[in-house]
Amino acid sequence: MRVRPTAVQPRQQHRGQATVLLLAVIALVVVMMVATAGFGARVVAKEQAQVAADAAALAGVVGGRAAAAGVATANDATLVSFTTAGEEVRVVVRLGNDTAAAVATRAP
Repeated sequence: MRVRPTAVQPRQQHRGQATVLLLAVIALVVVMMVATAGFGARVVAKEQAQVAADAAALAGVVGGRAAAAGVATANDATLVSFTTAGEEVRVVVRLGNDTAAAVATRAP
């Protein structure tokens, strides 16, 4: 009578797979967190540039180019352009690598 070798038990065959899968999931979560943080920082930077532009445009309506430049500087931005057309003021500011534009008017 011939004895066949027994097959590897399923438990022994899969031993340690949970650790590998857990490490893969942790790595994926870390990558997603880093990507989300980078995206969030980019959104915040764009919004800060827009806030600086809006404030500079409103200040420019009341006090002209000097006021717009002062408000832009107070928001850590640089006034790139300032134009007026009647009651309307258009400004462009740069904050870091982001540029934002805004329009303001005295009209109600």
